[in-house]
Order: sequence, then structure tokens, then C-alpha cells
Amino acid sequence: MEYATPGPRDDEDVLQAVIAALRPLSPESKSRVIGTVSTFYGLGARPIEPAGPATARSAPAADAEGAGVSPKQFVAEKEPRTDVERVACLAYYLTHYADLPHFKTVDISRLNTEAAQPKFANAAASVNNAGKMGYLVAATKGEKQLSAAGERFVLALPDRERAKAAMENGRPRRRGRKGRKGR
Repeated sequence: MEYATPGPRDDEDVLQAVIAALRPLSPESKSRVIGTVSTFYGLGARPIEPAGPATARSAPAADAEGAGVSPKQFVAEKEPRTDVERVACLAYYLTHYADLPHFKTVDISRLNTEAAQPKFANAAASVNNAGKMGYLVAATKGEKQLSAAGERFVLALPDRERAKAAMENGRPRRRGRKGRKGR
């Protein structure tokens, strides 16, 4: 059987669709679906156990077999250059590795410490700036979540050109006052 060689954009589109489809499912259902798909495609991935209530706000460390990625490894691989980029990377980690799609600034700060990164001078300002840059969006109860554009940005890192293009393509075009009618 011959396979098409997908481009990076194809991978991102499929990933976004999969994440959107899994989002409403319980952790147990997500694990079951991912395990089934992995088995179907012969990928050999095994389902992961969902975090219990006591560990819901802590990020998992790499396991003995190296299947997991520690926050320190993840941030090192992504090579963020600014505190705002680091916030985006940590938000991605919380969302996809710690099963915490909605988080507060304190969660970012704790994960930053666990990742052995330099302390934020002002974590709240860094998180707010990440929102202004489009990496994060508001969630419920004062929490934040990773935006789709922020997700594409982190996925593209450490390739700076691809990451920049991901953000440019992900931002909605703003119209000036002249473009508005009826105001």
C-alpha cells in the first residue's frame, strides 16, 4: 500500500480535528478511543491511565520506559525564546500531557518550576501577554486555555519560520474603521 506524504499543515489539521472530537469525552473514554485507534493502525501505543482527583493539577513526569515527556524535556525541545512563548509551551503541556485544558496562572507557575525554567518576573503579566499575543484565550471562572493558534505555534516550534507562519495564519484579520458599515 502506498501512502501520501502529508505536509506539516495536514498533520496540524488532523490533530486539531482529533482533539476537537475527543474534547467532550471523559478521560476514560479518551484513553479507550486512542488505544483502539492505535491498535487499529498497529502503532503499539497503550492507553494511559487518567489522573485521579488528587493529581489533577500536577503534571506527569516521564515514566521508566520514556513514553512520557517531562515538562523539562518538553520545554527544552521547543526552545521558547521569551516568557510569553514559554507560557504557550507550558499551556500546551498542561493541556495535552497533564489533562488540564483550563488552568490558572498558578498552574503555569508551578509547571514552570517543575520544568526547571527561570522564574517569571511577573507570571500574571506573562500570562496576560500570552493572551494578547493570541496564544491563550479565556475559559470559564477566570481560567485560561490554549488557543488553536497557540497550539499550532507550539507544535511548529522549534522551527521559528513555521511557528511565525502558524501565528500569522491563525489570527483573524481585523478590519479598520473604514471597513465597518452602519456605525
